[in-house]
Amino acid sequence: MDSDTPEHVFPTAEDDLSAAKLTANTAQTRSASYRLAYADKEFLLRDELRAVRLQLELLKPDLLQQQNGINSTVVIFGSARVPDKQTSERNLRQISKLANENPSDTELRRKLQITKRIAEKSRYYEEARELARTITAHSQQGGECHLVVITGGGPGIMEAANRGAMDAQGKSIGLNIVLPFEQRPNAYITPELCFQFHYFAIRKMHFLKRAKALVAFPGGFGTLDELFETLTLIQTKKVRAVPVLLFGKDYWQRIINFEAMVEEGVIDSKDLALFEYVDNAQHAWQLIKHFHYDN
Repeated sequence: MDSDTPEHVFPTAEDDLSAAKLTANTAQTRSASYRLAYADKEFLLRDELRAVRLQLELLKPDLLQQQNGINSTVVIFGSARVPDKQTSERNLRQISKLANENPSDTELRRKLQITKRIAEKSRYYEEARELARTITAHSQQGGECHLVVITGGGPGIMEAANRGAMDAQGKSIGLNIVLPFEQRPNAYITPELCFQFHYFAIRKMHFLKRAKALVAFPGGFGTLDELFETLTLIQTKKVRAVPVLLFGKDYWQRIINFEAMVEEGVIDSKDLALFEYVDNAQHAWQLIKHFHYDN
């Protein structure tokens, strides 16, 4: 026997589950109370078991990432509504045609303006794809899983990042969340690293647990949520400082007036050093590389 392999003194959970299936079929054995607790779905879904479910959501992705040798990641956030250039141009043509056919429809005109803005942002899809490809190509050197790209697992910028990792023939992670409307993982996530969460809080922990950098592309509430949580944790020294890169300076300065927050006294001027603006994938990669490899 291999001395490094611990001997099982007790039957494994799988052993007992198999044995339980061989139990005689009686009124007692058919009762829900007789089921093994870990095999009783209805029991596990009770409100009182929330703490156990939280622990399971923390453990499962953690153990699977350990098994895949992943110890450091780069988090890439951004809007789910920003598609690739080809898709955005097709959407723009379609809404333009409808707007031209219905010139008095103010709602269509409004949608046309928004679609134009989304089409302008399609360059961020390509930048996110290129950044992820560059990061992943670097991580392949030496055969180890350093700086693995991790996203929210959905479409748009998230898809672009997972796609870039696939372009480099590397692994990437997707942390999906159950939502009231249809939500499914994009096709570029490494299947064995595609996770689904019920609890936002646990998902947030997994975003940051192995993070060596965070890149926030233009996005909405979800992107802002993750960005400000990360900045807060760094500011309060609850996590070690890592590069926080805001991709698209014009967008971020229009959406958030950080300088006004300093003027209002709600943050310090030194807090502005917690993040940097970038406008292309090469600049973002150089900052990440310098922080972790050149110092």
